[in-house]
Amino acid sequence: MHPDLERLVRLQQIETFSDGARRKIADLPDRLRALDARCAAAREAVDAARAALADNQAARRSLEKDLAALQGRLAKFRDQLMEVKTNREYQAMQKEIEVAQTEVRKTEDQLLERMIEADELGHHVKRAELAAVAEQTAVGDERHQLEEGVSALQAELDRVAQTRTVTMAGLPPPVLAVFEQVSKLRRGTAVAEARDGHCTLCNVRLRPQVFNEIRKNDSLIQCDSCQRILYFRAHPEPAAGGGESA
Repeated sequence: MHPDLERLVRLQQIETFSDGARRKIADLPDRLRALDARCAAAREAVDAARAALADNQAARRSLEKDLAALQGRLAKFRDQLMEVKTNREYQAMQKEIEVAQTEVRKTEDQLLERMIEADELGHHVKRAELAAVAEQTAVGDERHQLEEGVSALQAELDRVAQTRTVTMAGLPPPVLAVFEQVSKLRRGTAVAEARDGHCTLCNVRLRPQVFNEIRKNDSLIQCDSCQRILYFRAHPEPAAGGGESA
């Protein structure tokens, strides 16, 4: 491969890597905020579960208070029943007792429902707490991996920056100027592989004689369509057949 073309390919690889690395580093705050949001959502789920259990307990206390009052009133009616003098008073008191008994049974049923609900809510709180702990651990691991990955990317960026400087210094100014011009025009990609008679980035078919020249890799040839500098890389032929023997 022509030395200038080889340097251009290497320079493009450095630029592509550096651009991707910088984007990943720039995305770190957003990704960390997303991790924090996951932890916050897990904590909110725990808070919601605990609040539901607290509401249940408050409702149970209220029902227990109502039940105690109803049972006291029922006991009072029964005591009064022993003191009535007429059949009419007796029937009226019996009616009061029936109403009170109905209210007691209704309140007892409501209290039982709340007690059953409390068991379910208690289990839900425990599940939410376990899930929150697991999420916090997972988020901590992911945060550590992200931060380590960014540190590694930054170190690699510093390393390839030196390689970039050396590579650029080895290019003739006119060649470097073409690279920089096309890179600016084509969003950072000035060099492209030619394969199967096409520019792999703009996908335009190359003239056969041009493609044959590109295959030699001994000169700088630009795509007529996108102006990118083209090079050729030999790819291994696929194995014949492809099936496995029995």
